[in-house]
Amino acid sequence: MQLTRTRAAAAARTLALALSVGACAAAGAAPPERPWMNTALPADARAQLLEQALTPDERLALLHSPMATEFDGTPRPPGSLGSAGYVAGVARLGLPALNETDASLGVTNPDNVRPGDTATALPSGLALAASWNPQLARASGAAIGREAHAKGFNVLLAGGANLARDPRGGRNFEYLGEDPWLAGVMAGTSIAGIQSAHVVSTVKHFALNPYETGRDHYSANIDAAALRESDLLAFELAIERGQPGAVMCAYNKVNGAHACENDYLLGDVLKRDWAYPGWVMSDWGAVHSTAAARVLDHESGEQLDTQVFFGEPLKQAVAASAIAPQRISDMVRRILRSMFAAGLFDHPPAPAKVDYPAHAGLARQVAAEGIVLLRNERATLPLSRQVRRVAVIGGNASLGVLSGGGSSQVTPTGEAPLTIALGGNTVLDTLFRRATWFASPPLQAIRARAPGAEVVFDDGRYPARAAELARGADVAIVFGTQWCGEAEDVPDLSLPQGQDALVAAVTAANPRTVVVLETGNPVDMPWLAASAAVLQAWYPGQEGGEAIADVLFGVVTPSGRLPMTFPRSVRQLPRPALPGPGQASSDAAFDIAFNEGADVGYRWFARTGEQPLYPFGFGLSYTTFAHSGLQVRGGRTLTVSLDVANTGSVAGADVPQVYLSAVGNQPMRRLIGWDKVALAPGEHRRVSIEVDPRLLARFDPRANRWQLAAGDYRVMVGTSASDASLEGTARLAAMTIKP
Repeated sequence: MQLTRTRAAAAARTLALALSVGACAAAGAAPPERPWMNTALPADARAQLLEQALTPDERLALLHSPMATEFDGTPRPPGSLGSAGYVAGVARLGLPALNETDASLGVTNPDNVRPGDTATALPSGLALAASWNPQLARASGAAIGREAHAKGFNVLLAGGANLARDPRGGRNFEYLGEDPWLAGVMAGTSIAGIQSAHVVSTVKHFALNPYETGRDHYSANIDAAALRESDLLAFELAIERGQPGAVMCAYNKVNGAHACENDYLLGDVLKRDWAYPGWVMSDWGAVHSTAAARVLDHESGEQLDTQVFFGEPLKQAVAASAIAPQRISDMVRRILRSMFAAGLFDHPPAPAKVDYPAHAGLARQVAAEGIVLLRNERATLPLSRQVRRVAVIGGNASLGVLSGGGSSQVTPTGEAPLTIALGGNTVLDTLFRRATWFASPPLQAIRARAPGAEVVFDDGRYPARAAELARGADVAIVFGTQWCGEAEDVPDLSLPQGQDALVAAVTAANPRTVVVLETGNPVDMPWLAASAAVLQAWYPGQEGGEAIADVLFGVVTPSGRLPMTFPRSVRQLPRPALPGPGQASSDAAFDIAFNEGADVGYRWFARTGEQPLYPFGFGLSYTTFAHSGLQVRGGRTLTVSLDVANTGSVAGADVPQVYLSAVGNQPMRRLIGWDKVALAPGEHRRVSIEVDPRLLARFDPRANRWQLAAGDYRVMVGTSASDASLEGTARLAAMTIKP
């Protein structure tokens, strides 16, 4: 009888356990041996459970990682796919490896480490920013997130949020312009799109990294309030909107301390004030000491550092009580927390069919929306499909469209691109200094749009010959290109290799000359007055030729607006001469004083009274728009409402922009809001914009707070930072805002 009762009790317990396990499974729980797999638990709790199950050596292994390429002669780590970085997992605990790849413009394949692997090559970050379309930023982020996930990657080194402080910056093309609100919103929505595919995105390069020349050696020196109101504000906004799993710190110093071991940036601002819960990874080769572990969580690209600081030296530092064991746990938990939050455990990367044609269409849309019509005399554009003779000149327009160089370089889907090695003096030069044209030739696309026309081509090597060809054409389209790349800035704003002379010769020969610019930055335009039309196409991605032709022939009405000011001369810039020794290979330390502070770009021009060539926010259309009915309401913040109407004859999209122009009697210029409104001819719509109060406030470093002063706040609404077609004022109450 006792045996029977025992068996009955055991059976009851077994049944109860089975029911309990079933109930837990239904609630998303995991078996008891892996409680961190319970999806009903928050990411922080799951991270804590898993961290506690790791051995000390397993914890340490998560804190440093190598590059997963073979450029330096070392074999790839076992299990890696071949990419920028790899962190091994822990199989016994179900902890997946981290396969990390660049990044914002598409999934890269550095040095063809994965033979034949291609991906959608999106237009440059400046092209995306020029669209002023956050929905497009999210869609493009989601597309590259899906591609990364399908290829087996779970970390994208994306999310460039550095402000473009100088139009000669070699990496400006990856970023999102000169304004913190525009850059922060666009970066944040792109990051959110990436992470919707269960891929961790970074935000980078934290912080104040606008120059590439000497990036390992300069100290970016700036007032604390100005830093908060400019570059740090862009990052703060991007982090709030995108919730990136990781922050990548920069190569440079900020106010004398390396960015990747900067207590103020990583400790005070990021982790304390912003309560950032994810992990901070270094840029590749940006760690200089084991002491960086005070605030840095992961050493990336360890082969590029002088030693693996977060390996054995970190273990010894813990043993010597120089680094607390609790800090190691915090570093690990931050990594695990982001992995859980982004779904890396619950939705691991898996081979999947990618809709590359749809993604190509998205790349084409970004390129077309990002093209900025700068000039259109005598309604030269759009071109008629009945045009009889078209001369297409220069820019390798018969081959494709230019892209920027460096770690963001994508190997595009479709036809193989043309790559030309530019040479250099270092191993990094051989990897990065390559000019690549994506196989989307504008010449071919132009011929397709005007099938009845004679479309003739000249490569532009000899300006006199090109001018002769242009002279006999109904319209000439001359392409100007400027290659920019990582690790070096451009020395001036000219079109390189004598292209300005070519454009001048063609515009002189034919008054109906359209100039198309494929550049990574603003450029000088000494030939501007002689041109009929100018299109700024940036680096337009793998469908760029089609997008350019779409805009030239009016298939798409241009709606791009400049995300950067185009100066008339470098003499107008805060630093007319590029800072530093002037040689990318120099290892001499130097300081850069950012005396413009928070007055970046258009704000600098407003402060100095200088007139740019083209202002921030500028862009023309094939239709016309009218703004009316401005209403500005105050209280705790500003709410700005207005009517936008398409007064022209074709459909198009307007970008009404709202700027703070004065507080009391103090003039200023800050973008505080915008909307992008697509309208049919005769259609009108009322838009309303509620302003983030931080854009109206000043940062007080002593109080460590945003201070919004009571008073009258004047706004202007227009089509650029220099346009004030509507003005209004409202009163705000004083307010203090936490950082």
